[in-house]
Amino acid sequence: MLHVTKRITINRPRDEVYRFWRDLENLPQFMQHLESVHVIGGTRSHWVAKAPTGNVEWDAEIVAEREHELIAWRSIEGSEVRTEGSVRFIDAPADRGTEVSVELEYEAPGGKLGATVAKLFGEEPTQQIRDDLRRFKQVMETGEVVRSDGSLEGAGQGASKQRAAQAPEGEARR
Repeated sequence: MLHVTKRITINRPRDEVYRFWRDLENLPQFMQHLESVHVIGGTRSHWVAKAPTGNVEWDAEIVAEREHELIAWRSIEGSEVRTEGSVRFIDAPADRGTEVSVELEYEAPGGKLGATVAKLFGEEPTQQIRDDLRRFKQVMETGEVVRSDGSLEGAGQGASKQRAAQAPEGEARR
């Protein structure tokens, strides 16, 4: 299993950051690889994620929770994806918001070959978590994920293909 730990500071109160994350159906707003998360009762949820070979699905359960401090989960036995992890919410020093720390253990579908293919397509968990946390910070601090045509994420669907700079209309190219 791959082990990933990432951390970010978000300039928002801890209870607000925790509440947004705890509503699991919010996660696809900033986790680009997720198609959907649906709560299916109590502490269980159904996840659908994009993968280089097509969508993968699994069910997960929250196994530990301390309000405004910790959410820990694991995939249900027999799931297509084997994962477990936690997210911690801690007051940042000097009243600077909330430190969010994610720890994840993940077994890629297809084993080592699947992990290698995922890396080639930029879907490797370490990259995903880092980028997801950056987008989470944007959502919490600005209300949206900021994208531009020049970013790797682009401005929307299929925008991972960057475009060369274009001369303003009316100006001749040299």
